[in-house]
Amino acid sequence: MFHIKTIGIAAALLAATATGAIAEIKFALSTSQNATDPLAIAMEAAATRIEERTKGEIDVTVYPSSQLGSDNDVLEQIRNGAAVAVLVDAGRLAPFKKELGILSAPYLVDDWSQYAAITKSEPYKAWVEELAASSGLRLLNYNWFQGTRQMFSKNPVTKPEDLKGVRVRTIDAAGWLATVNAMGATAVPMAWSEVYSALQLGALDGAEAQLTGAYGIKLHEVTGNLAFTNHVQLVTGLTTSEEWFKSLSPEHQAILVEELERAGDEASAATVAKGKEVLAEMKAGGMVVNDVNPEDFKALTAGVYAELGLEEARAALQPAIDAAKP
Repeated sequence: MFHIKTIGIAAALLAATATGAIAEIKFALSTSQNATDPLAIAMEAAATRIEERTKGEIDVTVYPSSQLGSDNDVLEQIRNGAAVAVLVDAGRLAPFKKELGILSAPYLVDDWSQYAAITKSEPYKAWVEELAASSGLRLLNYNWFQGTRQMFSKNPVTKPEDLKGVRVRTIDAAGWLATVNAMGATAVPMAWSEVYSALQLGALDGAEAQLTGAYGIKLHEVTGNLAFTNHVQLVTGLTTSEEWFKSLSPEHQAILVEELERAGDEASAATVAKGKEVLAEMKAGGMVVNDVNPEDFKALTAGVYAELGLEEARAALQPAIDAAKP
């Protein structure tokens, strides 16, 4: 395994080929998180297992820290048939299949573990197949828990009113923008790699993020306050090219699906453990955790479902969600 910095998938894969023996199939895994994040570490483990099980017929390279470009850019190249899988939340897939946007909607579930029941449900399975047929995007899995999204800010946030006029970075997808605006802030879409400097320079007043991701870019150094709003359980999935995936043998398809799902479970467990660790470290470094009532923010986001046209999708998933309540 090795990493190279580039913004072009084609260039990255050519560089990978040039460094060693040419394998039959080149495949890349992309994430916005850095190499020390549980997600990237689990990807590396999956890459090793895939290569071993295919006897080197599939050569996998992991690209952390958005080395292949922003998630949206990578998705577009995947739609053009690139042999890449990018780890994204469903909000980025919503433009291609609206119903999938429900998976990153605010306060959808009480606990992230309920997503296991969602992904076994018939509505979810149908949406995945419709996504592949209409857009060329194959959602391989949706079991990578990145953590619960919280509010990091320069000034204390203890109630929704404290977010008025506060410029908060969020993911560049309609559902995320609607959620942050509904919570009372001014949502600012921005690449994750640009957030630290934007906060440092005053272009942002805060950012909503999960603990491990925030710690990975040292968000605590440029904010100072943390509010546990718990507004989204950030579960994500690996999306690849349907055209490329269908070109693989059934055996290779099965190996990819099995190992990448296994890696998602490993990453999720490691994320939960590391979340507690990094919170303690951020507190030790001076981060102030402000008391908030998440229900105050939840009440404000109720209209997001209607705004995004997701009320029917929510109703379709509700039986699975209710059955999986902890």
